[in-house]
Amino acid sequence: MKTFPDGLVAVVKGDCQTCRMIQPVMTKLAGGQIPFTVLTQDDPEFLSGVTKVIDDTKLAYSYQLNIEVVPTLMRVENGREIKRIIGWNRKEWRQFTGIADLGQDLPEQRPGCGARNMEPEIAEELAWRYQSAELNARRIEIAAQEDDLEACFERGWTDGLPVVPPTEKRVRRMLLGSQRAADEIVGIIPPNQVPCTVEKVAINAVMAGCQPEYLPVVLAAVEAACMDAFCMHGLLATTYFSGPVVIVNGPIAKAIGMNAGLNVFGQGNRANATIGRSLQLVIRNVGGGRPGGVDRATFGNPGKYTFCFAEDEEGSPWESLAVERGFKEGASTVTLFAGDGVQAIMDQRSRTPESLSRTYANSLKTVAHSKIFMVADAVLVVSPEHARVFRKAGWTKQRLRQEIDEILKTRGSEIIRGAQDIAEGMPEIFADVDVTKFSPGGLHIVHAGGKAGMFSAIIGGWVASGPIGSQSVTKEIAL
Repeated sequence: MKTFPDGLVAVVKGDCQTCRMIQPVMTKLAGGQIPFTVLTQDDPEFLSGVTKVIDDTKLAYSYQLNIEVVPTLMRVENGREIKRIIGWNRKEWRQFTGIADLGQDLPEQRPGCGARNMEPEIAEELAWRYQSAELNARRIEIAAQEDDLEACFERGWTDGLPVVPPTEKRVRRMLLGSQRAADEIVGIIPPNQVPCTVEKVAINAVMAGCQPEYLPVVLAAVEAACMDAFCMHGLLATTYFSGPVVIVNGPIAKAIGMNAGLNVFGQGNRANATIGRSLQLVIRNVGGGRPGGVDRATFGNPGKYTFCFAEDEEGSPWESLAVERGFKEGASTVTLFAGDGVQAIMDQRSRTPESLSRTYANSLKTVAHSKIFMVADAVLVVSPEHARVFRKAGWTKQRLRQEIDEILKTRGSEIIRGAQDIAEGMPEIFADVDVTKFSPGGLHIVHAGGKAGMFSAIIGGWVASGPIGSQSVTKEIAL
């Protein structure tokens, strides 16, 4: 950026009434002893009498100087700005310039106008121009007679629902939602093991319908999905129901308007719907994970379009999922869980934690199969009305989990193959031991949902949970 000579620098635009009003002031300053330079954001023709005018119609200087209001008057010493004032205030301008009779015939005060570089579309364009590299994605031309939405369907870019066409302008705007470089590699996307940049994630976030402020959450979700422990490739290839479930913790959830309450798993919230969908589109469009290819699910589940929600931390009687998993209070995180659909728990009568725990345990026993133990993990989502029971009794999350584990402890002879006249079950080697339903760390407890309704929910896990398949992973969100 060009440095200015020491002295005074004014930034103005011709369609600002205040700037036009102070034209005599600028003429006087131009003829004074202090060096005076004017940057004009539009037509410089109105500045007759001012000889040192810099054409800033491309707004490069205004952007780099972070001009918010015109007129702005700055003092420059040793090539650097040391002070500025905005708008017109006769007393301030006189003190600033040292000219006692400056603006004698003008009103005492007038507000300025918004600078052109702050106008929404221009601001986005400038930010992209000066903060980011060029887009590297291959350009695809759509014929004039071709429908944009249908073109996305025909090229196989969708999950079966319409997507937002990823124009260059939309992708640029999306990239402004993160401070990360567009060409930074986020991860290697299965199943085709394709390197994925921030730019490619942004393209799919546009298609999913995200707003730019969602992008850091989407990036963290993609990074989490690429972690070996999560085993995204295996999750894609399974014939089971499961797909990635995204659970968001921390201040960012509220900042971007995520839903942690009423209808938390349902429709209607843009952030919840599009963040989860973005992850699925990245897996599909970048990694090549499509149904009928590597994705061999017998049934799948509706959550494979999108399954994303925030934990209700403010109303919870317990520490958050993120804190429980070792992150600091106040950290914003994404946790990925390989889960299937939602299993309802109804208990409108239990008023003691012991009774409600038994309800939970009996419901959790059926995850995957009532005779399958230590194979599938689960997320227990406790509603505010049920959480009130545990809060009143002073039960911690650990106490609830221990109670459930104890209730579910079962003699292996009751769940081996053939027991209870059911062929499915555990191998014979478990016959003489006590077996717990979930492996250590396999039952996650989260607080979410509407404040009315004595229900809770179970999200069952993939029947290859833990080290043999998918382990839940948590990634801190980086802006």
